[in-house]
Amino acid sequence: MPSASSILYYLVHFQELRSIIQWKTWHNPVHERDESKETANQKKCFEYLNKTSRSFAAVIQELHPELLVPICLFYLVLRGLDTIEDDTSISAKKKEPTLRNFHSYLEVDGWNYTENRPEEKDRDLLVNFDCVVEEFKQMKQEYKDIIADITQKMGNGMADYCLNAEFNEKGVETIKEYDLYCYYVAGLVGEGLTRMFVESKFGNPALLDRPHLQVSMGLFLQKTNIIRDIKEDFDDNRKFWPREIWSRHVDNFEDLLKPENRELALNCSSDMVLNALDHADECLFYLAGLREQSVFNFCAIPQSMAIATMALCFRNPKMFERNIKITKGEACQLMLESTQNLQVVCDVFRKYTKIIRRKNVPQDPNFLKISIACGKIEQFIESIFPSANVQEIVAKGELQKKFGLGAVDKKKDAQAQEAWWDTFSLFAMVAGLMFVIFGTMIFVAWLAGARFDLLLEDLKYKNWLKLRDNTTAPHREL
Repeated sequence: MPSASSILYYLVHFQELRSIIQWKTWHNPVHERDESKETANQKKCFEYLNKTSRSFAAVIQELHPELLVPICLFYLVLRGLDTIEDDTSISAKKKEPTLRNFHSYLEVDGWNYTENRPEEKDRDLLVNFDCVVEEFKQMKQEYKDIIADITQKMGNGMADYCLNAEFNEKGVETIKEYDLYCYYVAGLVGEGLTRMFVESKFGNPALLDRPHLQVSMGLFLQKTNIIRDIKEDFDDNRKFWPREIWSRHVDNFEDLLKPENRELALNCSSDMVLNALDHADECLFYLAGLREQSVFNFCAIPQSMAIATMALCFRNPKMFERNIKITKGEACQLMLESTQNLQVVCDVFRKYTKIIRRKNVPQDPNFLKISIACGKIEQFIESIFPSANVQEIVAKGELQKKFGLGAVDKKKDAQAQEAWWDTFSLFAMVAGLMFVIFGTMIFVAWLAGARFDLLLEDLKYKNWLKLRDNTTAPHREL
């Protein structure tokens, strides 16, 4: 049940409420998962997918049947690997061989893992990992090879970081180390998915010749999460912001969280955002190489969420006080826009890039660099989808006069009017609901014995006194 604060928020933000209703009511998946054709193990795998993922479970289950199970298993395998790596109760000496050999366990009948502490969030997945192994063995060999290869690379990378005492104590040192860490935990995922898309004929083979594009897809998401989660990571004694960046602004990492250093912290966060924005245009370039709508949706939705989150975090002091995130209404609007085509997704990036540009301040040491980075994104979008110039607008008006092409504009006007009526209807429904609730409260109070007649009498008496005082006041002055 929604909280009172949520109800009040959406009463003010009607457009977000409308987006939630539209997404819940009108969203039609390109493909729907057919449970009647699934084995018992497959159903169990999707059950764990829904338990372990909040953001990816829905879009994975709307993928083309060719990729539905392979990507579900890919996610669960990497989630299992990550659960072992994240568990601080397991010693590095014990953890290292498990991470390095995790890919080989995917072919071992009945393999599972029970060494996680009981409170570990996704422990249950590893305890029942035999269902993932069983389905993995039934998959096409091409997909098995891709998943095993990426799992081996990621497991080795995680093991290297586990044994790196300096990393565990001091966190990330240089920007180069920061990029390498993000590559191991997210860039490799982009590489594996790209190979799957091309293998299924749903991605342009040219994407394999541009590995920096697939890596940027993962790094943009991971860096956004690292920027947003600074308070949560700090509370867990984890430092992912590289020293090479934060040392330009403060002497010690913990100084970023002190209220008296808020302006320095905001400058540091804008430095982190600047680093992440370098990947934005490459993400859009990558999306242009996808050939199937459900695959496009699967990739575009997280990227749109990332640029919106980036705009939310940019020069936002609240991120140093608590974990912040975009609202559910905004998320639904982003999903509606990101499941259409590349041009609409580019419009989303253009919109949030402008928000970042507006929030940029001259006092920020990176003011000019951020302006240039935003301009680079907008210029890239303009090169793909040029906006209409004055001459085109004039020419369009002349053509409409000459050939009577005003029907398109009339259609747009009709759509705008329909949208206005939808918003008005929604407001009327909310107002009607509030009236019913208020009326019910009055009726219940009356049943409980409330004396509204005495209230009316009291009001009448007070009005009479007020009127009498106003009438006699001039006489008292005399």
